[in-house]
Amino acid sequence: MLTYNNHMKQLVLPEYGRNIQNMLDHCLTIEDKDERTRCARSIVDAMSILFPSQGDQKANRRKLWDHLAIMSDFKLDIDLPFELVKPEEFDKVPEPVALGSGHARRRVYGCHLELMVQEAAKMEPGEERDALVILLANHMKKLMLAVNPEGVDDEKIFSDLYEMTDGAIRLDPADVQLHEFKIAPVPGKKKKKKG
Repeated sequence: MLTYNNHMKQLVLPEYGRNIQNMLDHCLTIEDKDERTRCARSIVDAMSILFPSQGDQKANRRKLWDHLAIMSDFKLDIDLPFELVKPEEFDKVPEPVALGSGHARRRVYGCHLELMVQEAAKMEPGEERDALVILLANHMKKLMLAVNPEGVDDEKIFSDLYEMTDGAIRLDPADVQLHEFKIAPVPGKKKKKKG
């Protein structure tokens, strides 16, 4: 009778597949420690074929050994040149990330852009601040065009910047001109000519 995967034991790290897990389960049954170590090394070699090193080879090899320990539920007793990851390291819970209020005054721009505008308003006047303000204004125009494809006046963007910063950033349409963005046409389906 055929055994389906959903009737089998759930894999701890499914990216390595059932065959690697079966090899590891067999490795755990080997009584001789030297033989078990050789078996574990061959399993790590097979894992490295599945996921070749993309950079630092030593770090990748260590990661594979750590994954092997995790897949064995930390029951693998072998000799290694370095210490494996400890199960206690997985009990640590990271500190929660403080989220903002999530209320944007202008939903078109979003909270993150408003925060960047506020940071730009706090900067000392100079070339760096001016470049950032122009960059943000161009991005605001692009976001506004996504909602209003007919077009957006630069004055509207400058007015929004002025209001968002409580008057700290004031751009003059006579001095500053934003990019002219064009909406790219959506390519239509063309029929191929028979030739």
